[in-house]
Amino acid sequence: MNRNYIFLTLLMLVLAVGTVFLTMDDEPNQVDPEILLQEIIQPTRYVSTDQVAKMIIQGDPSLMLIDVRSEDDFQGYSLPHSINIPLDSLLTADNLSYFGIPGTKVVFVSDDDIRADQMWVLTKRLGYKGTYVMRGGLNCWMQTIIEPKQPSDDASYADMETYSFRKGAQIYFTGAEEETSDDSKVEVQVQKREKTNVALGGC
Repeated sequence: MNRNYIFLTLLMLVLAVGTVFLTMDDEPNQVDPEILLQEIIQPTRYVSTDQVAKMIIQGDPSLMLIDVRSEDDFQGYSLPHSINIPLDSLLTADNLSYFGIPGTKVVFVSDDDIRADQMWVLTKRLGYKGTYVMRGGLNCWMQTIIEPKQPSDDASYADMETYSFRKGAQIYFTGAEEETSDDSKVEVQVQKREKTNVALGGC
C-alpha cells in the first residue's frame, strides 16, 4: 500500500470523525475519541475476501454485509444477500436499526477500503460493536475470488490450498466451469452471479 493511499485513508477517517462531532454531539453513547483512535490502528477490524466468501458459501447466519456504495453502483454489482446503505444515508433510524444486534458480524463493503473505513469509524463512534471492513473491497474481491491467479509450480502448500478454495468460490459465485485438469477441487454449490466491473484499484 503506497503512502498516498495511506494518507488519503487517514484523512478520510479524520473527516468522518469530525463529521460525527458536528452532527451527533448530543448522542449519549458515543465512544471516547482516544479509544476510537486506538481501535482504528488495530488490524483486527479487517476481514479478508476469502473469509467473506467462506461465510457466504457456508450460509453463516451471523454475517451481515452492508454495501456503502451508491444505489446505482449497488444495482450494477453486489455480493449475495448484502444490504445497501450509502455512506451519506447512515444516520437514519431505519438504517441504524441494522447495528448493535447481538451475535451479528457486520462487514462493510465498498469498491476499496476508503468509504467502508469511514462507515466503520462512524458506527464505532456511535458505540456499535461487531463491525468490520472487507479489506480491499470489491476490487480485491474481483482479483482474489472472481478471477484468482494460479500460483507457480513451486508455490507453498498453503498457497495452493488458498487457490483451490478460490477456484471453488469462483464457481460458486459465477457459475464458471471447473477445469478438469485441476486436481484439487472444492465442493461447493454453484450459484450464478452477474459479473461486472467495479472501480479501478487493487488489494
